[in-house]
Amino acid sequence: MIEVALFPIPNSVNFPGVPCPLHVFEPRYRQMVRHCIDEDMLMGVCHTEKVVHAITREQTLQEALKSNQATYKPCEIFSAGPVRLLQELDDGRMLIQVDNQVRLKLAQEKQTLPFSIWSCEELLDAALDEEARQVLAQTQEKILQRLLTITHGDERAQAMLNSDHWQGMPAQDFSFAVAGLLSMTPETAQSLLEMTDARQRMDTVLGMLNAMGPVVSG
Repeated sequence: MIEVALFPIPNSVNFPGVPCPLHVFEPRYRQMVRHCIDEDMLMGVCHTEKVVHAITREQTLQEALKSNQATYKPCEIFSAGPVRLLQELDDGRMLIQVDNQVRLKLAQEKQTLPFSIWSCEELLDAALDEEARQVLAQTQEKILQRLLTITHGDERAQAMLNSDHWQGMPAQDFSFAVAGLLSMTPETAQSLLEMTDARQRMDTVLGMLNAMGPVVSG
């Protein structure tokens, strides 16, 4: 089991290998950041299923810095990684980055207040035989070629996609990394994150790319 401090944020779906920058202002989550750094604990940033407790009125920044906001029921599958504190502002707000490394599934809540800590299981992809791995590699190549076509004229994107890092990326890592480049609804992103068949995930991404124009962001 892996213990993780959980940060539920509506519409925030993150993939392993894709960093997540955050602006943290709520007292409980600033405390969570400190705890994760001091205790070397992973932080998970996850999409949410519903609101558990809503704030009753709009707050000023100063009020928000002193009080916690809405509480949400988290989605049970999410990505997590170590936290880096990039900057702490004079008023206490924090700019951080979560370097997502692993995909997890909630198992048991170990702490509720002041912030949630969960015991989690790693969610792994199903094993593939040699034939399936070859098909996956072919799909990966098609995705790279499609991305290069979509980003034609964008020198920065072309350099990234032609780099040794992207050209030599293992298929499973690639399937998550490329999903992190695309604009999609949170529901679609969560569905991709939850897939445990790398072929299905890669085929879904290829289908999305084939249906879109030059709208890849990075």
